[in-house]
Amino acid sequence: MDTLLTAEIAANAPRYRRKSSTFIDGIHDVPAEQGNLAPAQLYSTMSGRLFHSGRIAIVMVGLPARGKTHICVSMARYLSWLGVKTRIFHLGDYRRATVGKGGQVPQDYFYPNASPASVMLRQKILKKCREDIYAWLNHENGQVAIYDAVNPTASGRRALAKEFAKHDVQTLFIESFVDDQEILKENARNVKISSPDFHGMDPDEAAKHYLKRIETKIPVFETMEEEELNYIKMINAGQAFFYNNVSFNYLSHRIVFYLTNLHIKSRTTFFVRAGCATEEDSYKADAPLSEEGHAYAQVMAETLTRHREQERQALIDQGGPDLPLRPLTIWTSTRLRTIQTAEPLKKMGYKVTQRSQMSQINPGVCEKLSERAIRNLYPEEVEKHELDPYHHRYPRAESYHDLAVRLEPIILELEREQNDLLIIAHESVLRVLYSYLMHCSTMDIPKLKFPRDEIIEIIPAAYQNEAKRVHIPGLDPKLIPGSPEDIRIPVPEQNTNLSPIPGMSSPTEATAAEIVITRPPEKIVNKAKEMVSDKVADED
Repeated sequence: MDTLLTAEIAANAPRYRRKSSTFIDGIHDVPAEQGNLAPAQLYSTMSGRLFHSGRIAIVMVGLPARGKTHICVSMARYLSWLGVKTRIFHLGDYRRATVGKGGQVPQDYFYPNASPASVMLRQKILKKCREDIYAWLNHENGQVAIYDAVNPTASGRRALAKEFAKHDVQTLFIESFVDDQEILKENARNVKISSPDFHGMDPDEAAKHYLKRIETKIPVFETMEEEELNYIKMINAGQAFFYNNVSFNYLSHRIVFYLTNLHIKSRTTFFVRAGCATEEDSYKADAPLSEEGHAYAQVMAETLTRHREQERQALIDQGGPDLPLRPLTIWTSTRLRTIQTAEPLKKMGYKVTQRSQMSQINPGVCEKLSERAIRNLYPEEVEKHELDPYHHRYPRAESYHDLAVRLEPIILELEREQNDLLIIAHESVLRVLYSYLMHCSTMDIPKLKFPRDEIIEIIPAAYQNEAKRVHIPGLDPKLIPGSPEDIRIPVPEQNTNLSPIPGMSSPTEATAAEIVITRPPEKIVNKAKEMVSDKVADED
């Protein structure tokens, strides 16, 4: 009886009381002070750590221009999506903060036999970075700390593993090993040569100079062969993998599985809405495209192919290499409207793959109901939905959280894909996939809009992906607004800035005045690039 009473008191105490509108998912059983949950988080714990996996330090290993930072950011994005509290600690940030703006480290800073002054400076920078790692893990309930640095010597890596072990932190090393000269040149060309040192220089020549500078500045690098350490070696951008001792917990296996799907090669992802169907209001009917929908599919295909060729030519005009277009792969759901929207591109010879997980969000009992009808029939559900439009589900419907969990296999396939990729899907699916790539919060996801007259282009970058709108000209304005299959309840307008990240607008904040016959591709404002502009020429 005492046990039952204790359980009842605990269940009704404020810190344990559910926030859920459905009283079903463990994800909702969190104290209010924890704030927003991650989009695909399945459950929560009082410590904030998941999967019974304790604290992990992921230590990057590899020379500059090997894609380490890209791997860090991609891995942090995926783990955060799952709800694992993750933070990246870039050693270069600490070095810049220590030497001050415009300051330079000594010439022998990276040398094993550096001068005493360089050694002291190096130790000071390392100490501050590691203190921050321990403080975050110990006092902010962090779970995965990603330490982004060169870590060139075996002795240094062994000492680092011992130090983390003393603090009860498990260590997993990840080395990005690249000896393919073409990959090295592409990485240097895409990320590093924006430094003022290479202004006006031929991109290929600048890449060679940059790689030569690295050899001079970091003359000693030992690839990982330490048998006693836990490590993964990614060889030539994911062409091969080598694993050593990676078997200490469930989360480490999730990380390994993710990495086997990841690559560091450059490619672009496009998002586009399916054309309008003959039964636009019906979820169950799986209706074919209307006549207007077929016309839209043709114009969209022509716009996309023309845009890709224009982008290629613009790169050549800026002094880039005259390379053929990367292959384009097309994904659709198994819904007829998305398959038929891809037909014009299929006739052009592009490969189309159907993905069953990419079906639109299920509206449940709200299918074909107007907003007024939903408010009259389900007033309590409407109230719950307006409080939490991401996690709430109407009767027999899916929530956006349900959709995010369903789309996790697609996210892994997205990371694996090496060709340029076009995703043709319902607006609800595009919201979730866009939010993964652009790191949106759960509260922003239901408010993102994708009108039919725009193709959204996602361009990968080392520190933060960038997005661009490509206008599809000549469409009937009646075809442009959001999908009617969505549950037509307006989400609360508490925050009109639909920013996936600070400084970035929603993919479709364009006003009606901007909808003209033709307009050039428009880059979505992204201040993140400016925030990390001092890092792109980094030698960590």
